[in-house]
Amino acid sequence: MASSPKRSRIPHEQRIFYYALLAGLPAMITALTLLWVGDYQPKQQWTFGLIMVLFWLGFALALRERVVRPLQTMANLLTALREGDFSVRARGANRDEPLGDVMSEINMLSGVLQEQRLGALEATALLRTVMEEIDVAIFAFDANETLRLVNRSAQELIAQPAERILGRQAKELDLADCLAGDATRVLTRTFPGGTGRWGMRRTSFREGGLPHKLVVIADLSQPLREEELKAWQRLVRVIGHELNNSLAPIKSIAGSLTTMLRRPARAEDWEKDMMGGLEIIETRAEGLNKFMQSYARLAKLPAPNKQACEIGPLLRRIVSLETRTAVQLVEGPELTAQVDAAQLEQVVINLVKNAGEAAPEAGQSGAPTCCVRVGWRRSAGALEIFVEDDGPGIANPQNLFVPFFTTKPSGSGIGLVLCRQIAENHGGSLTLENREGTSGCIACLRLPL
Repeated sequence: MASSPKRSRIPHEQRIFYYALLAGLPAMITALTLLWVGDYQPKQQWTFGLIMVLFWLGFALALRERVVRPLQTMANLLTALREGDFSVRARGANRDEPLGDVMSEINMLSGVLQEQRLGALEATALLRTVMEEIDVAIFAFDANETLRLVNRSAQELIAQPAERILGRQAKELDLADCLAGDATRVLTRTFPGGTGRWGMRRTSFREGGLPHKLVVIADLSQPLREEELKAWQRLVRVIGHELNNSLAPIKSIAGSLTTMLRRPARAEDWEKDMMGGLEIIETRAEGLNKFMQSYARLAKLPAPNKQACEIGPLLRRIVSLETRTAVQLVEGPELTAQVDAAQLEQVVINLVKNAGEAAPEAGQSGAPTCCVRVGWRRSAGALEIFVEDDGPGIANPQNLFVPFFTTKPSGSGIGLVLCRQIAENHGGSLTLENREGTSGCIACLRLPL
C-alpha cells in the first residue's frame, strides 16, 4: 500500500495572517468595486485603492504580530523553566485579561520552582555537610552494586579517596558481604582503615526511579570498651561493697577472739563468747559464699536449647504447681514458639514469685480473691507472656535490673537480671512497669514467634 504524500503544514502565524486577510476581503472587494465603478478620476481611484490595500495588509500583519508575540514570550518562559532558569519573568502581565492571566501564572510558577530549587539545594548542601561530619561510614550502591555515594568516614574506612572508589563494584571494595544477609548485624572483620567490631545496617531507597542500597557501618570498638569499663566498675563496686559488709565484721570478731584467747586469765563464759563469735563468722562466710554462687550462676547461664514448645500447656502447668500464691490463668490463643522450655519456666516462676510477694493476701484490706494473673497473647507477630499483680507497684524502677540490688531481706538481687538475660538470649525482651489507672505492676515477656 502506497503511503500518502505528507501534507505541508502552514505555520500558525501564517494562518492567523491569512484569516485576517479573509476577514477583510469582502469589505475590500466591495470598496474597490464601488471605487472603480464610481465617477472618480483614475488618479483618485489608484490613490484610494492603494491606501485601502495598504491599510488592509497592515492591520492583518499587526493582528498576526499581536497573536504571535505573546505566544513567543510564553514559549521562551517555558523553555527557561525546562532548562532550569527560574529567574526569567514576563513583563506587563495583567490579570485583567486572559492573556495577562496566563503570563501571571507562568511568573508565579517560576517563583515557586525557584523557591523549591533553592530549598532542594540547601537541603542537599546540609545533607552533604552532615554526611561529612558524622562519624559513621556511609556507602550508597545502585542496582548493579556500583558505588555511587561515599562520605569522609567511608573513605577513611576503605583508605582510598572518593575519586578512586566511586563507580567501582562492591566486590572490588570487599563490601559484597554487606549487601547480602541480615540487614542489621555486627561484623568482626578487618578493613583497610581499621580492625575490630562493626555495626552494619542496610536500607533500600529509590533515586531516579531505580532501586539503591544504603550501607552504614559504625565502629563499635570504642563504645564497647567504654561500656565494658563501666560494667567492670559497677561490678567491682558491688562486689567490693558485699565483701566489705562480710569481711569487716569477720575481721573485727576474729580480732576480739584472738585478744580473748591471749589473756592469761579468761572469763568464766569465754567458751560461750567464743562459740558466738565463731557462729557469726560462719554466718557471714556462708552469706559471702551464697553471693559468689549467685554471681557464678548469672555469669555461667547456658545458651538456650530452643525447641518447639506449646505455650498454653506450659503456663497451665506452672499455675497448677504454684501453691504459695493464688494465681489466675488468663487463657490466650494456642501458640507454639521455639524456646528453651526449662529456662522459660524458670522466668515465669520467678515473675510469679515476685508478683505473689508484692500482692496483698486475699481478704486483707479489701484485696480480691486472686491477686496474681498470668496469661499470654499474640502481639505484632510476637509472643507476649504477662504477669500482673495488685500490689503497691514499683517504687524505684531504675534499680530493677541492677545486679545484686534487692529490697528483700533474703533476696540475692539476681532474679530479674537472670530473667532478662534469658529473654534476651531468646531474642526477646522483659519489661516491668506499674499498671495504669490502678495499683500493681505488670511484667511483660516478649519472645519472637
